[in-house]
Amino acid sequence: MKRLFTGLLAALLLLLPVRGAMAFEDSLPPYDDPMMWEPDLPEFDGPVPRPGETPESFRIVMSFTGDMLLASLHGQRAAGNFLDYAAKQEPEYFLQNVRPVFESDDFTVVNLENVLTDRSLSPREKTTKPAFWFRAPTSGTEILTGSGVEAVSLSNNHIDDYGPQGSQDTVRAVAAAGLEYGTDERTFYLEKNGYRIAVICHGLWTEGQAEAILRRIRAAEAESDFQIVFYHGGAEGVHTPEAWRVRASRRLIDGGADLVLGNHPHVLQPREVYKDKEILYSLGNFCFGGSRSPRNRTIIYQLTLYIQDGELEATSSEILPCYVHTGGKVNNYCPALITDEAQRQRVLDFMDGKAALPY
Repeated sequence: MKRLFTGLLAALLLLLPVRGAMAFEDSLPPYDDPMMWEPDLPEFDGPVPRPGETPESFRIVMSFTGDMLLASLHGQRAAGNFLDYAAKQEPEYFLQNVRPVFESDDFTVVNLENVLTDRSLSPREKTTKPAFWFRAPTSGTEILTGSGVEAVSLSNNHIDDYGPQGSQDTVRAVAAAGLEYGTDERTFYLEKNGYRIAVICHGLWTEGQAEAILRRIRAAEAESDFQIVFYHGGAEGVHTPEAWRVRASRRLIDGGADLVLGNHPHVLQPREVYKDKEILYSLGNFCFGGSRSPRNRTIIYQLTLYIQDGELEATSSEILPCYVHTGGKVNNYCPALITDEAQRQRVLDFMDGKAALPY
């Protein structure tokens, strides 16, 4: 009997799929549009069910953060900048304080706002003033994968800092690391027990761009059960969204989005509930290597979906107030949950329109 069991076990093991590391060709693919090139992604089985969950009755917990700029200006290391810390610290250092949150959810999605490349690429010309270019080695993905992040948005104004080669290198790096990713052309999908969530990443620099996002929402509705827009745009450094962006964000809800999240202003902006659905106009910075002294308040936005027999039964959300850095007046690139109740409440009051500032 023991030999029979062993033989059956061996036969079953032979039938199991073998999952190996991704292999990419050394040469870059032909360039048409770096955001349209999609390398093969590693197979992703999804999160492990929680105790008490069944395929018929379960919840999906998703965490979202604002701008993760895991790089330094021109990819140069200087005393105290992000790449200096990266050279001295293990990848797990940067998100160590929030890793328990990211590892206890089902999916964590962040905005990755820099180029990842191991090549010496020339920066592209920019007409904006001041202008900035950010890049880091491709090993920077370990900061994310080592701390429970599953997906990134690449729809932002720094993904093409180093032209099409830099964009392609970034896509190649995040895909090789097993991270899902979204661009202005690529919607990604997260799935648990057959319930499918679309994440639509896109730039929103003018009100007219909402029409392109609306087309993507309609396309995603045929492929998913819940649609989230994770956009990038708006004026920097102001805590109030522009009137045009309020109109555009509400149009996205009218057009079928179940949740709208904004990035780019580098500071927090409030949320509103519009037709029973949430809009957060800016999640602010998170782990942010673009400044030695960024505004030191941010959040993790956490969404929970309750699924019963394949249908959405209820939703809930929570805002987790955080510090962008914990190094006093100087950025140490190590965000953390705020534990001081008065400071936590100040952030929550701001996000709900009850305070002028989150500080």
